[in-house]
Amino acid sequence: MNRRPRTWLPAFLLPVAVLLSAALLGACASGGRAPEPAAPLRIVTFNLFHDRSEWPKRLPLIVEGLRALDADVIALQEVLQTPELPNQAETLAAALGYRVQFVSTDPEGQPRRYGNALLTRDPVQAAQWSPLAPLDDSRSIGHARVAVHGRPVNVYFTHLHWTRDGGAIRARQLQDALDYIDRTAGTAPSVLLGDFNAPATAPELALLAPRFVDSYGLLHAAADAAGATTLNPHFFDYRARIDLVFAEAGRFDVGEARIVLDRPDADGTWPSDHFGTFVELRPRD
Repeated sequence: MNRRPRTWLPAFLLPVAVLLSAALLGACASGGRAPEPAAPLRIVTFNLFHDRSEWPKRLPLIVEGLRALDADVIALQEVLQTPELPNQAETLAAALGYRVQFVSTDPEGQPRRYGNALLTRDPVQAAQWSPLAPLDDSRSIGHARVAVHGRPVNVYFTHLHWTRDGGAIRARQLQDALDYIDRTAGTAPSVLLGDFNAPATAPELALLAPRFVDSYGLLHAAADAAGATTLNPHFFDYRARIDLVFAEAGRFDVGEARIVLDRPDADGTWPSDHFGTFVELRPRD
């Protein structure tokens, strides 16, 4: 009978061997793979232009475009509902298979309501909102803590004051927004997106730095210098990239950022008077 030679370890090496064996067993149980990186968070912000410019013709273009983008969260501005028009965000959510959070300063139960919305397809752990000063401007900030691929992310969505010389009003609204974020964010990373009615380089938006980073601008400085716009030139006589996605600095890596929903159909119908912004963010561990 063949005997295998006996193996032995000095007593002082036995604890090391036990630890190595446990590590090897753990690696085998996990297939020897390194931990999976965080799944990307795919984001769209898009101004609907409420019911103007033949909404029934624009609706299928928007549904088709959003479906192709396959986003985890979609922020919508200028969302309208009237006795004759079902809530536009709810219509889109039903067509795309998303949950919807609609925010409006108009009282609940009022037949006509106008505001912003967030479409999500992952579980929502918390949802709330707050008006922004001045109250007669009918502006708000919405918040959803979304479990994106199992990781909580705070998504804040807004639509700021619209006049081109209204920087002081927007600054006041942004300060309100930042105070609200401080009260509600907790430890989860945050994104702030929507129609800011001012480019990322506007003086009033400097309030967001250094806490938040303009995702598109981080990747496309040359495009911005060349006049990138989310205002559709078919409707506007000036160019500005005002539909923005701000990511909390140090909490995300920006994988992709581009302007979307920026083409008419064969009949010349545009999705909206704005283009959308798509961003892919990867949360840092």
